[in-house]
Amino acid sequence: MSQPIRVLVCDDQALIRTGFVTIIDAQPDMEIVGECEDGRTAVDLARRLHPDVVVMDVRMPVLDGIEATRLLAGAGVAQPVKVLVVTTFNLDEYVYEALRAGASGFLLKDAPPAQLLHGIRTVATGAALLAPEVTRQLVGKYAARIRPAEATPDDVALTPRELEVLRLIANGLSNSEIAATLVISQETVKTYVSRILTKLDLRDRVQAVVYAYRRGLVT
Repeated sequence: MSQPIRVLVCDDQALIRTGFVTIIDAQPDMEIVGECEDGRTAVDLARRLHPDVVVMDVRMPVLDGIEATRLLAGAGVAQPVKVLVVTTFNLDEYVYEALRAGASGFLLKDAPPAQLLHGIRTVATGAALLAPEVTRQLVGKYAARIRPAEATPDDVALTPRELEVLRLIANGLSNSEIAATLVISQETVKTYVSRILTKLDLRDRVQAVVYAYRRGLVT
């Protein structure tokens, strides 16, 4: 049996934090390694406990979730930690900042438990996760302000099918949803995604979404 996904939960609202902990700890493939109510403690615990995923709130005392994410997953961090940011619509500017800070995914605080668990599993595998609502309403809104990877040439040529997959990624579809839409296997989708990221010199799906919006592939 594979090792469970080790999760650290950070949220200053005790009721929400307890709810997250209860839901996550009940899963056979996950375990809670710690919980806290401010970003500074989250950074200290993450560096000491080495969780696979940190579920991070945005607005918190002492140190907010954006700065905590930057310290754990930002550029230049020797051993970056995967951070799943939970947010609300009225914090769209914070989502943009979290994206720049190195967050691996975003979820809305009112997402159903199944979506939270799916998000943790997705981020733990090294993939990025964007809730479709966040992708469309937030990332799209701020994409023009986010620069793609500097090494990305302007004349990178994607095949028609790769462009199609990229547009679906930018619209928030998962690999399984893309596979169903295009009537191809999930393994084939993974291959396309890998090719797209390699060709465009992008780190993950989050950057792929930003690239798609910047280039006008989706609006």
